[in-house]
Order: sequence, then structure tokens, then C-alpha cells
Amino acid sequence: MGLGGTLEYISDMMSSGHKSNKKKKQFQTVELKVRMDCDGCELKVKKALSSLSGVTSVEINRKQQKVTVTGYMEANKVLKKAKSTGKKVEIWPYVPYNLVAQPYAAAAYDKKAPPGYVRRVDQNPTTGTVSTFVDPAYVTMFSDDNPNACSIM
Repeated sequence: MGLGGTLEYISDMMSSGHKSNKKKKQFQTVELKVRMDCDGCELKVKKALSSLSGVTSVEINRKQQKVTVTGYMEANKVLKKAKSTGKKVEIWPYVPYNLVAQPYAAAAYDKKAPPGYVRRVDQNPTTGTVSTFVDPAYVTMFSDDNPNACSIM
């Protein structure tokens, strides 16, 4: 949580305690893959996304075709606004190589990924979050190294 999020949290804690019906937007980062070919495309996307309510920053890496939007907004509104520019848009489909389960066998579609990234396989289409969990108890259940492991005779 950044400084802005911390200050807002403290402000909320100190407020009068009445509950409002308005749903509080969470500070988040939304990463998109947007097809951009020139400065004009980049500017059009940046202006459109910057105009969204709650957006605090829009960073564009045209070489990777990556747009990073941060602020107090909803991911689906960011996606919708980006698509309104007429560009080909999708939730950022890659994850850093060091975050995937190892050993990792690179697939054919990883060739389009930027250096250091691989194609995201386990993806939530609305937020683009990655969720991978392996319970270590299952891994060591039949391990010879574990003195309490089950054995099959």
C-alpha cells in the first residue's frame, strides 16, 4: 500500500463513523496490452485513460505495447475506456518468468512475450491477477526425506 492508500486508510479510520452507501474504490494497478504504432496512438491512449475518474498515473511502454494505469478505479472501466480508443486491448497477458512454477517448459506462445516474461496461463479475466498455490504438505507426503511421510508397501 502506497502513501496515498495509507493516508486514505487513516482518514477513513478517523472519520465520523457513519456508513455511506457508496462503494469505496480500492487503489490498484491495471496492466493492459494495447496495440500502439506511433506517438499519436500513444497520446490518444494516454489522454483517454488519464481522463478516467480516480486515475493517478498512466505509464506507457510502447516497445512492449504495455500500459500501466494506477489509481482508485475499477479494472473493467479502465479496460472499457482503453477499448473506446479503437485500439486492440487486452489485460496484460504475461507474468515475469521468476514468478511461474519451476521447472517451467516454455510453450510456443511464449515467443511473443517480452524478454523476461512468459504467457500467463492461470488468469482472472477481470483483474489479470495470478493465483498459483502448491501446498507443501502434498509435495512431501510421500517424500523419503520426510520422517513422518506415508509409505506404500
